Amino acid sequence: MNLSHQHVDAIRRIASGTAPQAGTPDSLIHRSWHRCVNTHGLDPEQSFGLRVESSTRLRESRERIEEYLQVARGGMEQLFKRVSDLGYVLLLTDADGVTVDYIGNDSWGKDAQRAGLYLGANWKEEIAGTNGIGTCIFEQAALTCHRDDHFYTGNVGLSCNTAPLFHPDGKLMGILDVSALAMPNARESQHLALHLTTLYGQMIEDANFVRHFRDHWILRLATSWALVDVLGDMMLAFDSDGVLAGASTGARKWLRGLALQTGDEAIEGRHLTDVFRCSMDDIWRLARSSNVMDRALLSAFDHQSYFGSVVAPRMRSLSSMQGHRDVTDVPALAPASPALERLAGDDKQMRALQDQARRLANKRINILIQGETGTGKEVFAKALHESSTRGDKPFVAVNCASIPESLIESELFGYTAGTFTGARSRGMKGLILQSHGGTLFLDEIGDMPLHLQTRLLRVLSEHEVLPLGADRPIRVELTVIAASHRDLRQLIAAGSFREDLYYRLCGATLPLPALRDRRDLGYLIDLILREEAEQLDTRACIADEALELLERYEWPGNVRQLRNVLRFGLALSDGEGIYPEHLPPEITAPSAQPAGVAPTGSMPALPAPHARSAAAQGDGRAASRPPEAERLLAALHKHRWNITAVAAQAGQNRTTIYRQMKRFGIVSPTQAALPADR
Repeated sequence: MNLSHQHVDAIRRIASGTAPQAGTPDSLIHRSWHRCVNTHGLDPEQSFGLRVESSTRLRESRERIEEYLQVARGGMEQLFKRVSDLGYVLLLTDADGVTVDYIGNDSWGKDAQRAGLYLGANWKEEIAGTNGIGTCIFEQAALTCHRDDHFYTGNVGLSCNTAPLFHPDGKLMGILDVSALAMPNARESQHLALHLTTLYGQMIEDANFVRHFRDHWILRLATSWALVDVLGDMMLAFDSDGVLAGASTGARKWLRGLALQTGDEAIEGRHLTDVFRCSMDDIWRLARSSNVMDRALLSAFDHQSYFGSVVAPRMRSLSSMQGHRDVTDVPALAPASPALERLAGDDKQMRALQDQARRLANKRINILIQGETGTGKEVFAKALHESSTRGDKPFVAVNCASIPESLIESELFGYTAGTFTGARSRGMKGLILQSHGGTLFLDEIGDMPLHLQTRLLRVLSEHEVLPLGADRPIRVELTVIAASHRDLRQLIAAGSFREDLYYRLCGATLPLPALRDRRDLGYLIDLILREEAEQLDTRACIADEALELLERYEWPGNVRQLRNVLRFGLALSDGEGIYPEHLPPEITAPSAQPAGVAPTGSMPALPAPHARSAAAQGDGRAASRPPEAERLLAALHKHRWNITAVAAQAGQNRTTIYRQMKRFGIVSPTQAALPADR
């Protein structure tokens, strides 16, 4: 009997009995054989038919897990450096077993592709029988599928080591696979490969966990004091109230075993003090520690002790711990990609723009940024430049509206010596040439005179510039980012802007939202407050009642106005923290706030936390409120006017809650009557 027949007979023998129980060395593989025959209806004597998904299916899968792919790719590249010399290739699949990423030696390309170790291959167990990826999906555990462990005889030459990768919500995201086309017969030869696969799988999971919860506090736990900062055994994400938002895979297993005192296995929504025998003050003390030698030993309710360290959010709003937030108390971590990442918090529209900007940064394409005055168009352009491979080259900004029309031509294109009276004796290198190799930012491009638009068009089409008075053009390589608060298409219709220049400039258009439409105002206040406090050499601190006023305001002047307001407040506060009386009149004036908010000069006694809003008590409108207003008011009473808690319950952000309060005329006690003394 040849080896193929022996292999088929072994599978049929296992499949004809009862499903093997866990615990025996081959039980995992044998259970898969049993499923393949009795559940999937596969026949081991049939030839293996590789299934490759369409490019559309592959693209859809990659787009669905794009951010996760970026994290995983970094881990795969590091792992490949350690196994490439041993003849392995690396695969990453989605949760359905379709290969969405691949790293391998080019010399193995055709052989690997024929064996299915390539993009688009579907290794689902129902299709490909017992194999590393498909069986790992079923078992959701790291495993080795070595040579004749495979169901089909056509795959018995493969050796596959796989580890499941889980999303922070606990759901399976995909499989990391380290495979080889030919390996020694002994299964023991794969022990090291399986260990590395498992290790790097955990590293990818942990990196994705930190990315996913970048706006939360993260508690790292380890049994080793020395490694808790870099290789925590478990991680817990929590908000400023100590409520758990997520747990890493290891932490989920531990918490489910712990059962959180009550027998409830739920993780999200529980409190850290349900897990550890400590108070939140102990956790915040750990967060504030600047001494790496100071690592608290936290005791859990299962009588186990763990060393802990706390990682601050990369992006967080200024919700209160004790009446005000001093944003210098716990320093925030620098974001992984500072230039673009730091421009926004948890705002979907800005996040989408950042993602587009990252993709476009190194493409040879001109970009048009559109947005209202003050939205930060130049800041965004500079961040895009710094995030590109041109980041060490010049970034030259030109405001086409601020340079007199008589000078803009010479400023942009430069001139040779003696071109006109009053010119520099050696001539002048224009701003376009100064940006050679880098980025030219043309702000308010809609105000550029028509005759200069024609010259700029030639620069963009021919990649050369002709200074005034020169006989020969000069070669120039640059990327142009233009910006305007005006609709250039309307200018084209009016005949004041060239249509051909418009299409040269808008290889991609990025619309910046107005500040009033953004959902990350808390993050921006935090960020700008730090920056301005550093400039003024003072504390970055703001009271909750001042923060509420800022979050309710409509911000017609956008980010520029916000920066001016915070600078003004810091200057008046003398390092004691910004309170409402330190804000400009346009923020605190009754016309800037919902009906019923008392002016800051009127300060009667503070009402009880459960009192109805001033608007409801004062004008008798409670009976006419719509049901959604009553539900909101009930939630506010329930959470004692804690806007963060109300927003979390509703699945919304703080700004949305404030806008709903404004719409229904609901006023918090702290705004209906501010205390006379602080």
